[in-house]
Amino acid sequence: MPPAEAEFPQPPWYQASMWTGADFWGLVRILNSNRWHVSPSYWPGCCVDLAFAMANSSLGAVQSLFYRSRLKHLEIQQDPVFVIGHWRTGTTLLHELLALDPRHTCPTTYQCFVPRHFLLTERLLKPWTGFALPTNRPPDQMRTAWDAPQEDEFALCNLGVPSLYATIAFPNGQPAFMEHLTLESVSAWQREQWKQTWMTFLKCLYYRKPGRMILKSPTHTFRLPVLLEMFPNACFINLVRHPTTVFLSTVRLWKSLFTTHGYQTPRFAGLNEFVFATFVQMHERLEATRSLVPSGRLIDVHYEELVDDMVGTMQSIYEKLQLGDFDRVGPLIQEYVSAHRDYQPNRHQATSEVESEVYARWKPYFEKYGYSSTLLPSSSP
Repeated sequence: MPPAEAEFPQPPWYQASMWTGADFWGLVRILNSNRWHVSPSYWPGCCVDLAFAMANSSLGAVQSLFYRSRLKHLEIQQDPVFVIGHWRTGTTLLHELLALDPRHTCPTTYQCFVPRHFLLTERLLKPWTGFALPTNRPPDQMRTAWDAPQEDEFALCNLGVPSLYATIAFPNGQPAFMEHLTLESVSAWQREQWKQTWMTFLKCLYYRKPGRMILKSPTHTFRLPVLLEMFPNACFINLVRHPTTVFLSTVRLWKSLFTTHGYQTPRFAGLNEFVFATFVQMHERLEATRSLVPSGRLIDVHYEELVDDMVGTMQSIYEKLQLGDFDRVGPLIQEYVSAHRDYQPNRHQATSEVESEVYARWKPYFEKYGYSSTLLPSSSP
């Protein structure tokens, strides 16, 4: 494939990337593991990120000094609701809808991008740094803002925890830390470090705003045993969507992330195979572990039904998972629907060859969730 496409131009060096909030030694480990093979045009941004990373680690030490004793005995009162499912199945939309409920608390973009010190700096720095964010997300033109709900996997990555998202920094290498998706083949020490780092981050979120946490990361779909070990009463919402749309949209997502947050001019070699293989691994892992979830605590939601009737689908989710009085949040969801009525999603066109290969590779998913082998003409973000 050719280098980065014009639709995802390299951002200016002063625009914040996902690495601007990284822990210094975590970022250095990623650079070391890739032998610092940074493309020339990406060096200015890399140097800026390293400078910020040193500040992040210093501020993180100060935050730890101030808040360690307060967090040590803090208990999260309600187990979270996890939004799981493959990338581009509508998890972001559902996350935003659940975040409308004032009884819920969600990690925000600021908190996930500077996880080391947001308790210390959020109120001071957030109002003055919004200019560094792009107005919209490149893959789908949805809004970006420091207060928008965000994936906690970005926080784990920026805290220096081994994460698949380290692949974004060096897209021309091999996918990074695949063994940390399930956490089954890592050492007991690595597994415990992962759990402790994540729990500390979650306690910081809960300290900032108590409430039932809504956590969304596609990577959590691989980790049901670990999540249940830590939160035995957690609930799970698995988003599903027409696989052909998911494939096309996921390829587009990774291309945008590689170009706008990477340190190399991406070649996209092997990207299609990466998407095919990761999807299969995720689906098989979910099917192998979903029986561990107590009855009534894991539901499947079709993206197509959600966008067709957001209020009705959300009410059904609240009832099935017993999330509380829906009347308190129903009007807020209706306002969200009205405010986004003019949103124009991307349109994907699948060739017959793509449709055939997606069906051949992902047939069990088609059959389980009742999807046709062909993609009917439609729009999709």
